[in-house]
Amino acid sequence: MKTTALRIYGKMDLRLETFDLPPAGSDGILAEVLCDSICMSSYKAAKQGPEHKRVPDDCATNPTIIGHEFSGRILEVGTRWRQQFAPGDRFGIQPALMYKGSLDAPGYSFPTIGGDATHVRIPSSVMEMECLLKYTGEAFFMASLSEPVSCIIGALKAQYHMEPGSYDHQMGIRAGGKVACLASAGPMGLGLVDLLVHGHRRPALVVVTDIDQARLDRAASILTVADAKANGVDLRYVNTKTGSPLQDLMAVSAGTGYDDVFVMAPVAPVVEMGDAILGRDGCLNFFAGPTDPAFSAKFNFYNVHYGSTHIVGTSGGNTQDMRDALELMAAGRINPSMMITHVGGLTAAKEATLHLPDIPGGKKLIYTQVDFPLTAIADFGTLGKTNPVFAELDRICVANNGLWCIAAERVVLEKMPRLALG
Repeated sequence: MKTTALRIYGKMDLRLETFDLPPAGSDGILAEVLCDSICMSSYKAAKQGPEHKRVPDDCATNPTIIGHEFSGRILEVGTRWRQQFAPGDRFGIQPALMYKGSLDAPGYSFPTIGGDATHVRIPSSVMEMECLLKYTGEAFFMASLSEPVSCIIGALKAQYHMEPGSYDHQMGIRAGGKVACLASAGPMGLGLVDLLVHGHRRPALVVVTDIDQARLDRAASILTVADAKANGVDLRYVNTKTGSPLQDLMAVSAGTGYDDVFVMAPVAPVVEMGDAILGRDGCLNFFAGPTDPAFSAKFNFYNVHYGSTHIVGTSGGNTQDMRDALELMAAGRINPSMMITHVGGLTAAKEATLHLPDIPGGKKLIYTQVDFPLTAIADFGTLGKTNPVFAELDRICVANNGLWCIAAERVVLEKMPRLALG
């Protein structure tokens, strides 16, 4: 079976190529990929090349397929897995395999499986680690987004606190507590706020900061203060570019500081602000992964000693986190479509990945079976004046508060030009 896939050969060296996949054999699975959402981690892998912990040292001669937030449909199943999977099954992938302790992951480390591809061969290690997850929903993009949502769920679970006089770690955010989400008006930040407001464990106060008022306004129009209040959460949006941000954030907390602080940008002053607003036994989660291995920031160790403040970090989620994400989506409790601001075909994946930090907006969603440029949802109306497909997409998204949805996905899959193989 032939595939067209975006492969990494070295630092900032991505190539869209067509080649043959090995057969499924007895222990593999062949599948078609329908969509992949581009993660900043893919940009980091492209920037670092073989220096990245998950990219093989010999990628120049044995390139791997990039993209790890993907979903699709199974085509052929090896005999070993026919009791568990069948042709036609829809799936999502948990890339953090941890197979025999290795960091190897789909979308970084394998020559036959990754999200930016038309077709893939899924190796047995994915199934052995129970990381090929059946998906029963209609929208492929939801299964694709279950991976980034699982990362947020994992971060929420990794938080911990200790009652005074106790050494028992109580895992998770503090229920009924105060949470600050710093630099959080981007796609992952929106997902975090969505889970804080609509998840199983909720704080009493959630403060969302950013330095871009337009991003804050968009966030507030999607995750509204009124809806949060109906869910028992006092939601505030604060622009930290103006005024006295540290004093303002402390004032919002009524001077106590915050139980849980999430830092969603790898910027030293943001980390240091997060440290400064921690309350007693406050836990700072450094969520945003830096590209610089030497990244560091100051941390107040006086408060560590006397105020029991502490820090935690996670990279990705696990399989249970992804199952939790799919469950919350299926129940309609969270809506990760708010993360998506751009869509495009597979031919747009290379430039979108290499220049991801320079492209404004949130998640960039790639539909791998079709061919069209990366396009902002906000631009559908303008393009629709000369292109009837974009006109139809604009009507659908406008009716859905400017958000991507299953109806829009169907239009892309049915009406956008098919990708030419070879």
